[in-house]
Amino acid sequence: MTARTVYFVSDGTGITAETFGNSILAQFAIKARHVRRPFVDSADKAHAVVTEINEVAEREAHRPIVFATLVDRDVLKIVREHCQGRVMDMFGTFIEPLEDEFGIKSNHRVGRFSDVAESQEYHDRIEAINFSLAHDDGQSSKNLDVADVILVGVSRSGKTPTSLYLAMQHGIKAANYPLIPEDFERRKLPPSLMPHRRKCFGLTIDPERLSSIRNERRPGSKYADLLNCRYEVNEAEAMMKREGIAWLSSTHKSIEEIATTILRDIRPDRLMY
Repeated sequence: MTARTVYFVSDGTGITAETFGNSILAQFAIKARHVRRPFVDSADKAHAVVTEINEVAEREAHRPIVFATLVDRDVLKIVREHCQGRVMDMFGTFIEPLEDEFGIKSNHRVGRFSDVAESQEYHDRIEAINFSLAHDDGQSSKNLDVADVILVGVSRSGKTPTSLYLAMQHGIKAANYPLIPEDFERRKLPPSLMPHRRKCFGLTIDPERLSSIRNERRPGSKYADLLNCRYEVNEAEAMMKREGIAWLSSTHKSIEEIATTILRDIRPDRLMY
């Protein structure tokens, strides 16, 4: 694998640059060292980051790749003209052709969160994050009637990160509940979930992978024992089938893939913006 240093330079948080850049980099068999440089919104900051990139270019065998989302044209000019890396102007690539297509100028807004005080979407997202934190790992069964989705599965199958991703990226109020041996003995969902079964979505995982994850947390325990993991996974999957709960394995899927599947099945309206 070719090793390259990749910079994500932005006058905002850098999230857009990094997300889009990573999508492109995923198409190539390279090993990348990621460096995010947010809030580059002045000439002095631009010169500083250019100096850093140029030092890397002189030190390494290959010049750095620079994904830039810089609205200020003067700041972008400094990076373009003085940087020894390969600069990919992501805004220029898309915004300028769209200005021609729409026949209007873009608002040249710095960052996607500059108007959060007036953004209902932003406040909805914060509310969803608070909801997901309060309903993590079965901590609370209150207000489940307002949940968009309730993730169920054995402990360490990926419920918590998926819940938080859904909340942060899509404003989804996601609760999550672990299925435990007592549930398997009763052969029923936890009582608090029964009225909300239609909102449930199951996550499962390969038992060998589950055992490895659990051994990092509690090495040598029954909790992490492979035979116990096989038992719990088999019982959880059998319960989901009996209850008619859609489910998927998190073993080889990214959080983004899992979340998209859940949205498609539970809240397809959230796939439209």
